[in-house]
Amino acid sequence: MNKIGIIMGSDSDLPIAEKAIEKLAEYGINYEVHVYSAHRTPEETIRFAKEARQNGFDALIGIAGKAAHLAGVIAANTTLPVIGVPVNSSLEGMPPGIPVATVGIDGAANAAILAAEILAVSDEKLAQLLLKKRIEAKEAVLEKNHRIEEKWNGGTK
Repeated sequence: MNKIGIIMGSDSDLPIAEKAIEKLAEYGINYEVHVYSAHRTPEETIRFAKEARQNGFDALIGIAGKAAHLAGVIAANTTLPVIGVPVNSSLEGMPPGIPVATVGIDGAANAAILAAEILAVSDEKLAQLLLKKRIEAKEAVLEKNHRIEEKWNGGTK
């Protein structure tokens, strides 16, 4: 059974995390949500990361402000894939040596999709669902294009 961990640096990050929660639920992926701070609860954060694999997690999403330290601390203590979601704030950078995949600011939904894509490497059913969602997104854009063309391309050129 697939399971993604969503770790927030603060409960104030919940509005961003909810985007990942909704997307994971849409894909039928199990998840757990936690609040651990790289700065205020470092021991708990490290313990969670070190035990994540044995606790059944397949990938982790770290959501926090500033320099994505939370995702970096998590990544430094697990070999699971870690996806950092920087929350809109001043970004100060991240140290080299511990890779952390990072999506755009406040991009928790994209983090969930990336986590699903990682899981889909070995889950054909999930891979097909992701493909279906991409096709649906493509069709939606093409439909919007069609409506715009009908409205705006009949005029003077």
